[in-house]
Amino acid sequence: MSSDRMKIILVDDSPIILKLARNALMSRYDVFTVPSAGKLFQFLERTIPDLILLDILMPDVNGYEAIEILKKNEKTADIPVIFLTSKSDTESDMDGLALGAADYITKPFPPRLLLKRVDVHMLVETQRRELKKLGGNLMKMAEEKAGDALRLHKAALKIISDLVEFRKDITCGHVGRVEHFLGLLLDEMKREGTYRDTLCAWDAGALLQSSQLHDIGKISVSDSILLKPGRLTDDDFDEVKKHAAFGEAIIEKIQRSAGESVFLAHAKIMAGTHHERWDGTGYPRGMAGSGIPLQGRMMAIADVYDALVSERPYKKAFTHEQAVEIIRSDGGRQFDPVITEVFVNAADRFA
Repeated sequence: MSSDRMKIILVDDSPIILKLARNALMSRYDVFTVPSAGKLFQFLERTIPDLILLDILMPDVNGYEAIEILKKNEKTADIPVIFLTSKSDTESDMDGLALGAADYITKPFPPRLLLKRVDVHMLVETQRRELKKLGGNLMKMAEEKAGDALRLHKAALKIISDLVEFRKDITCGHVGRVEHFLGLLLDEMKREGTYRDTLCAWDAGALLQSSQLHDIGKISVSDSILLKPGRLTDDDFDEVKKHAAFGEAIIEKIQRSAGESVFLAHAKIMAGTHHERWDGTGYPRGMAGSGIPLQGRMMAIADVYDALVSERPYKKAFTHEQAVEIIRSDGGRQFDPVITEVFVNAADRFA
């Protein structure tokens, strides 16, 4: 194995899972396998890996106990940990993330999906190291390096949003398209003077960048649902609906760590309200009318338009004209009627 490759350690008491995961990753990474948390700690005395894939349900020391030990040790605290779990309930996911896990992957997993998810986290880890390295000299080189820091910030943000999309190949590109459509809608609303006072007070750049996190809560949804080829059952849809509140919780955690910012404030609102409906029948809170924050009302149209014109396993893509008519007919029910009118008037730009 090449010493210049990034290192991953797999921790699982199942030899089958260890072999499956190792075979999926070894072409790109140096992969080490151990059957228990105790063996993990022995390994870490000799080598510090770039990523740990950690089973939750293990005898003696389970995954939750293991990550608490890792995070309390200065030597291992910064190693990203992804849980491998057969659990699929949101409460367990929140417990893991609250303890410092970077993500979780539900077992059994397709090897290709595991490799994609690991690739994304390795990119995030590379960006984190670059940011840390840059931060050491940032005060002295502020003017010279400001552009570099901004580019790194944008790159890290893109990787985080891609993490959600990599879990669901059928929506690939959704985040970028929705940001573009939201920008078009914002331009037209400003041109027509719609909600002028509110829009003029916003930093448009921060608003559009923050839209990339509107679906971050989907990391809480089981792979078996996100990758399902057919229509979702009612129970499946109930699980999907939890992603809005979960997205808010993730961004709140980032705010506690990084502090308040305009960017995170917009992101939290859009994550939590883009599935609310004007008539009060949306989720997660059943907000209605102007009680729904404007960011959520705008995102609702941009998000639904892209969903309509995109092909999914359970439907063909609608034409642009069909999508515009569906949104127009739902003005005053699902969508803010004023913003709906702006969208319809500017429909040619969306095409």
